Amino acid sequence: MEIQKILVTSKLHHKLKTLIESFDIPKEFRFLPEDQVSKEDYEWADTFVGFRPTPNFEFGNIKWVHSLAAGVDSFMKLDWNKDLLLTRTIDVFGPKMSQYCLSYILQDAQLHEQFSNLQRERKWEFHIPKSLEEQKVVIYGTGEIGGYIGKTLSSLGMKVYGVSMSGEQKPYFEKVVTLHNAHTILDQTDWVIGVLPSTNETQSIINESTFMNLNGVGFINVGRGATVSDVDLLNALQSGNVRKAILDVFSIEPLPTSSELWEMPNVTITPHISAVTLPIDGVKCFVDTLSKLENGEAVKNKVVIDKGY
Repeated sequence: MEIQKILVTSKLHHKLKTLIESFDIPKEFRFLPEDQVSKEDYEWADTFVGFRPTPNFEFGNIKWVHSLAAGVDSFMKLDWNKDLLLTRTIDVFGPKMSQYCLSYILQDAQLHEQFSNLQRERKWEFHIPKSLEEQKVVIYGTGEIGGYIGKTLSSLGMKVYGVSMSGEQKPYFEKVVTLHNAHTILDQTDWVIGVLPSTNETQSIINESTFMNLNGVGFINVGRGATVSDVDLLNALQSGNVRKAILDVFSIEPLPTSSELWEMPNVTITPHISAVTLPIDGVKCFVDTLSKLENGEAVKNKVVIDKGY
């Protein structure tokens, strides 16, 4: 693919300009804030780079779109045709999300909250921490990020199972099943981790039918909020099917102040920070993808439009 004119849009366009220019790429660039992009810019460019489409986005002469973020939900709302290429930033989110999930699993296993409460009460009580080797985790989503989380947790001895659209077997997973067969591996599970993208098929896919098969599990969601039924999660937290939830993503963000989740003692809320996309991360992936496309090499970060990821 021959690329000549690249339109980069973001509120961080000045930062992106500095980073991209440091790579000395022999192309024409326009760096603009999202609200200053015009129809003429889209007619000029053959490539669009940004975290999301601009409000007045149009394809114009664009043949390649690169998302500086891992998620491409907003780009899926565009009217794509088979001749257009969409890529996304990869490779940096697996380690970050793995560390996020592991931190809460270890905090729970080592009884941090329990011992902190005892310290405040000046009580010396003997409690044995839980062993990771005795715990089972089910990860919804076994792609790049889910696979990295699976690798991290399995390396520490956890029994890792996976759920995906295809049910394709993957390294580091004891077993992978399809979304429709998830109930077959949910028994005696200690943790469920959601890493699913938001697609038509995954809307509220983690719901009552999932939670009813669980008993006192820890639930972490670092995928997309829309993949979980809010009502069913609340019910599961109240019934004890889910004993605690660590939630980094929500169907509405920021999470409304009226949400019951804010006041639930068994819920930890973080503001979508489990894998923050740094400008340098997106730029490095963009530059690498550009090089591969121009050299006719395969790109592993291509988005399958029909699937949404």
